[in-house]
Amino acid sequence: MVRVVTLNIWQEQGPWRERLELIAERVRELEPDVICLQEVRQVAGRIPNQAATLAESLGMSFTYESAQEWGGGDEGLAVLSRFPIAERDACELPYTTGRSRRVCLGAALQTEQGVFWVFTTHLAFRLADGALRERQVFEVDRFVRLHPSSSASVLGGDFNAPPDADEIRFLRGLTSLEGQRSYYQDAFALRNPGVAGHTWTSENPCTSSLGWLEPDRRLDYLFVTPMTRAGAGRIHSCRVVCSTPDARGIFCSDHYGLMAEITVFGAETAG
Repeated sequence: MVRVVTLNIWQEQGPWRERLELIAERVRELEPDVICLQEVRQVAGRIPNQAATLAESLGMSFTYESAQEWGGGDEGLAVLSRFPIAERDACELPYTTGRSRRVCLGAALQTEQGVFWVFTTHLAFRLADGALRERQVFEVDRFVRLHPSSSASVLGGDFNAPPDADEIRFLRGLTSLEGQRSYYQDAFALRNPGVAGHTWTSENPCTSSLGWLEPDRRLDYLFVTPMTRAGAGRIHSCRVVCSTPDARGIFCSDHYGLMAEITVFGAETAG
């Protein structure tokens, strides 16, 4: 069983150095095996790669993929892992001129039982970007399928869409896009039926800078490929994490994170 965390770390907004220290502290308490990060920043001479900083603090390996140049540096995605990273791959997602460039990053992680893939992504954020997000999730699904495995694969990230949006319904096998269907297990929904699980919430004062966005939504997800007969892909738990401030009132991010415990290898793939 592996523990996977996903968290949008909010670039260098707010007191980012203190926030990064708090993220490391809170994540260390969770003892994850894998971490999917979004909005990772690096600016030469000013901000060391935030994924590298967290990986060093947590004693993990990492891989980073830049999504876009911004603010004198760049912003992207990262996967941190306590397992060696045997392979990595990335793809560009559809985006519209004037909108942020988006990517999906995958890492093949080498364990004693074998290799499994973890992917992370960050989709378009504007409320009216639903059609663009549909194109993006279609490409994310295609990219994941390019890396088949007898073990379970995990897809985490900030999808910027609530569970009833078509882009999320496509990933859950509830609607078609371009005449095709897919299916992933929504870890939080499966283990917490009927619970809202907001990860973007007005209870978090960090969201006030984007107060024109609709509040109180679940935007962050851990998706798992379908469970096999042998038990690969079984989701044991999933919960909201990194959701409380420290004694100074500092939050980890404007997003809350998620952590899931997943059986990655089934009986026939173990060993």
